[in-house]
Amino acid sequence: MNDMKDKVVVVTGGAAGLGAAAVRRFAEVGTVVECWDLQDEAAAKLVEGLVADGCRVQYRRVNVADSAQVDQAMAAVAEDHGRLDVLINNAGITRDGTLLKMEDDQFDQVIDVNLKGVFNCGRAAARIMVARGSGAIVNTSSVVALYGNFGQSNYVATKAGVIGMTKVWARELGRKGVRVNAVAPGFIATEMVQAMPEKIRTMMAEKAPMMRLGEPGEIADAYLFLASNQASFINGTVLSVDGGLTL
Repeated sequence: MNDMKDKVVVVTGGAAGLGAAAVRRFAEVGTVVECWDLQDEAAAKLVEGLVADGCRVQYRRVNVADSAQVDQAMAAVAEDHGRLDVLINNAGITRDGTLLKMEDDQFDQVIDVNLKGVFNCGRAAARIMVARGSGAIVNTSSVVALYGNFGQSNYVATKAGVIGMTKVWARELGRKGVRVNAVAPGFIATEMVQAMPEKIRTMMAEKAPMMRLGEPGEIADAYLFLASNQASFINGTVLSVDGGLTL
């Protein structure tokens, strides 16, 4: 991935889970990485370790649900680094509950971060990328957007919405030199999943034909591929990285 060296990448939700794996992967190939999150302590620890290894990574505290804050942060990225090449639109939360029990605030919080936040960051990044005539946006969806999931009306709605926005943006921005794609992860062994009881993790693993959970690094590799020149003619696709779960 030599084409990625020195490019400027923003990873939202970069302090933990899939976002942290993406920050590490992009840093390893020589990009300049902006880690955006609200988890100050986790982000500081991640960034300090990577900087100590010689990587160019910095943390910026950004609430993706706040459009003004996003616009200001994205403008600062362009000013600080002189460019923006890649947005990994990864930030997301869950507030699970069945339809009959879900409260308004549970629904609204997930919509604000997972859908409005993706929109805010995508719009702000696209303005900079279109002005330069190049760039790549990778949005994080989920396999649950393709087949639903019990107790996740809000989360599934946002992840399905992300797929829809990805396709719209690919149509709108492709002619302007900006590619937009999405990754739909399956069950991945993030810190949160690893903390679940072994019985639950085994049940999740057995749902996929490969009979295992995915690794965060495998999602990060998908992000990296779609952001790179190796995917130069891929636009508007949804890449399922799920071990065959959706078959």
